Amino acid sequence: MKRVISVFAAGVAMAVLAACGNTTRNGTDSSPSPSATMPGNVPTKPEYANADAVVKALEAGGVPCEVTRRSQGGSAGGSGLGCASVIDSTKFENDIQVLNPKKFSRAEIGESIASHREPPTSHTLVAAGHWFVWVTEPRFANRIAAALGGVVLPPKKAKIPAYPLPDIPRTPRYRTVGALAHDIAEAVGCDDRKQRSDTVLTCTTGKNTGAPNCATLALHASDADRNTVLREAIAYKGMPATLVTAGNWTVNLCDYDLGSRLADALHGTVVSYDGG
Repeated sequence: MKRVISVFAAGVAMAVLAACGNTTRNGTDSSPSPSATMPGNVPTKPEYANADAVVKALEAGGVPCEVTRRSQGGSAGGSGLGCASVIDSTKFENDIQVLNPKKFSRAEIGESIASHREPPTSHTLVAAGHWFVWVTEPRFANRIAAALGGVVLPPKKAKIPAYPLPDIPRTPRYRTVGALAHDIAEAVGCDDRKQRSDTVLTCTTGKNTGAPNCATLALHASDADRNTVLREAIAYKGMPATLVTAGNWTVNLCDYDLGSRLADALHGTVVSYDGG
């Protein structure tokens, strides 16, 4: 059985496309297993002893990164953490994974790298040696790579069909994702908020009803960007999705039953896919 090493908190990006990450690897509808070959342009050096050493290297390279969370469990296989950087007034997160070379071969790490670059995850990574970093703001990946001595590995994008979308109201529009979270909180709850970037936030809906579940809120620069996110969220067989949208925003819900209720409250519309 192949071992796939998870990037710390890798569900965050998945949430934007498929809020609960309902993917399978072994079912008939699952994607082919990723290649176990490390990309040929990934250098064997530099190596870092642990995730904290990567944070120190980022700071030394001019990209300070404040630790926001750490992976759970033992450290025999390696270490992982999330940290937040600010470049050009934009705050974003980096998820760092450093693997123990005595436990994992480069081929196994290559397998994990491939799994995180493949759709629907489609992460942008920086990698070298036995470590890799998911850069949640891809436009700054080159800065992260320069600071750490790694290379940028862009995501492998699937061709997203031009699915027809319902008529999407032009308003309301939000200036900040925090303002969107406020209105969602009024309607269905939005607790445990975690700001992933200036335009992406995750929170928990339904706590007041005893049915907490995840949601991902995002603002988009244009209608085209918004529609691309909507179409990608409903593009994958076996991955049901329910989103609410209007104007310049989308909300990807793990609790599909909240779609109509939230759409009514926010004057938006529901975009959904049953996974069939």
